[in-house]
Amino acid sequence: MSFTAKDVKDLREKTGCGMMDCKKALTASNGDMTAAIDFLREKGLAAATKKSSRVAAEGLAMAYTNEESTVGTAIEINSETDFVAKNADFQAFVKLCGEIVMEKNPSSIEELLKIESDGKTVESILQEKILTIGENIKIRRFKRFEGAVAGYVHAGGKIGVLVNFDLSDKSILSNDKFKVFSKDIAMQIAAANPGYLVPEEVPSEVIEHEKKILKEQIVNDGKPENIAEKIVAGRIGKYYKEVCLLNQPFVKDSSISIDEYVKSFAKEMGVEIKIASFVRFEKGEGIEKKEDNFAEEVAGMIK
Repeated sequence: MSFTAKDVKDLREKTGCGMMDCKKALTASNGDMTAAIDFLREKGLAAATKKSSRVAAEGLAMAYTNEESTVGTAIEINSETDFVAKNADFQAFVKLCGEIVMEKNPSSIEELLKIESDGKTVESILQEKILTIGENIKIRRFKRFEGAVAGYVHAGGKIGVLVNFDLSDKSILSNDKFKVFSKDIAMQIAAANPGYLVPEEVPSEVIEHEKKILKEQIVNDGKPENIAEKIVAGRIGKYYKEVCLLNQPFVKDSSISIDEYVKSFAKEMGVEIKIASFVRFEKGEGIEKKEDNFAEEVAGMIK
């Protein structure tokens, strides 16, 4: 019995196994779907299916750069428990994925999963990790920068930050002073969590929403509406200091902004330095964790 690409896709969806494993199973079972599922179960591969539905909100958010600091990636890979995040095998898998992203520059997670390392696809390696570690593991997101980069990892993988700089002279990448400076910027991003680089990047609808909230607060405090408009205009500047990196006070010296710190250091080094972009991944950010009720779970087991 022959099989089609759709059969492979269907088997993959039913079992959660890798594409190559599904092809092998269908070949071994002459295209019989039921027999192919049994084949995967017998091999211990389909065990990953049940795990794939469980919430993975722990794990690691990391940042990696090459030795020259010219290519870097920030990546988040999730597990179900913090215990697994401390597992050396899991950590090695996260690093492998980061290195593959730096080297191969995949455009998506789907493309990353298809890339081979030592004869195995990332997808098949992932399935193996799920089986051997015993938890659901998901590659959630990654970002890659080229040019002049700096990375910073906070609390062993709670937050991963990657910064991309525009430099008029890239030879300063090896300068110890620049390394301290670039780490300062990355640590600022980790600590202050800016959403944007400059005010011009903030979407107009976000600003209008913020103005509306501020105006309602001021009017509720008893101020006339015409006065409230003027106060709002002043407070938007404060909002920019909270959400825009270059406008934020420097965490190491609150008397200056990050923009002023960058300009001062650039002048000291005699080069032009600009922060081109940045990314900040926080482990489990935005993932809704399932709150298990132990009493309900036990009651359900004895029904």
